[in-house]
Amino acid sequence: MAKKEIRSIAVLTSGGDAPGMNCAIRSIVRTAIGHGIKVYGIKRGFLGLINNDMFEMNASSVGNIIQRGGTILNSSRCPEFKDQINRKKAHQILEDRDIDALIVIGGDGSFKGAIALSTENDFPVIGIPGTIDNDISGTEYTIGFDTAVQTAIEAVDKIRDTAASNERTFLIEVMGARTSSIALKVGICTGAENVLLNNKKVDYEKISKAIRRGMRRGKNSSIIIVAEGEKPGRSYEISHILEDMHHISSKVCVLGHIQRGGSPASNDRFYGSMMGMMAVESLLDNKYQHAVVVKDSKLEVVALSECAQKSDHVMNGFEGIAEELSI
Repeated sequence: MAKKEIRSIAVLTSGGDAPGMNCAIRSIVRTAIGHGIKVYGIKRGFLGLINNDMFEMNASSVGNIIQRGGTILNSSRCPEFKDQINRKKAHQILEDRDIDALIVIGGDGSFKGAIALSTENDFPVIGIPGTIDNDISGTEYTIGFDTAVQTAIEAVDKIRDTAASNERTFLIEVMGARTSSIALKVGICTGAENVLLNNKKVDYEKISKAIRRGMRRGKNSSIIIVAEGEKPGRSYEISHILEDMHHISSKVCVLGHIQRGGSPASNDRFYGSMMGMMAVESLLDNKYQHAVVVKDSKLEVVALSECAQKSDHVMNGFEGIAEELSI
C-alpha cells in the first residue's frame, strides 16, 4: 500500500459493545487532534458508514466518557458489509469526505470487514480488539474482558450468599459463545465447584460425584459456572438432567447482557487508552492494515490478518487449575 499523508481519520465501533470502547475513542480523538488530524466519528459501525452517518469530533466530544460503559458511537452488526457493492460505497463515502484512514474497534468479524475494505480499495485501516469474550487470535487481551469478568464475579459472590443460606446448588451462566475465557477466569476467582466449558461434553456423573463428595465434608452449597455456548440458556437443560438423572436439585441464573455494561475496570481503561493512542501513531508510521494487540503483556502492532479469527487460546492452560482448586 502506497504511503499517504494522514490528515483526517474516522473511527467506528462494530459488533457487540464492550466496556472500554469509550476509552479507546477518547484516546484516538485526543491523540489525533494533538497531531493536527481531523477525526470523524461514525455512528452504528459499518452500517453507519454505508449510510454516511458520521460527524466531526473534537476534544469536547470525548469529555467525561472514560468512565462510561458501552460506546458513544453506538454499535451494530452489519451483514450488508459482506457485499462488495456496499464496501465500495463505503469507500466512496470516505473518499468524498476526504478521510484518509479508518480505525475499527471490534472483534474478528469486524476485522474481516476492515481487511476487505482495505484490500479492495487500497485504503488504510487499523484495528483495535474490543470484545468481552477475549476470543480474538493474535492478542492476549481484548477491551471489555476485565470488566465483564469483574461484573460476573460480583454477581457470583452475591449468589453464593443465598446459595449457602438456602443450601442450594446454582448453575450460573456467563457469556462466551465459542470461548470459555470468562467462565474459566470467573470460576477460578470465585472458587466455583465446577466450570463447564462450551467445547466439552458435560460429564454429569463427575458433577454429581463432586457435589456429593462436598456434602460429605459438610459443604452445604455449590456453584457451577457454565459457558453459554452457541445457544444461551443451556444451563436449564443441564439443570433438568442433573435433577432427573442424578437427583440433584439446582437453581439457574443466566447473567446475560449485564456483563456488557458498567463502568470499565482499570485494565479496560488502560488498554483502551493505550491502544487508541498507538492506533493513531501506527497510521502516522505508515502501518496501514494492522492491529494494536497485547503480547507478553506488552502492546505491539501486528498484521490485521493475524487477528481476523476467533480463538480460545487465552485461558487454555487454566482448566486444570480450576478443577484442582475446586475439590
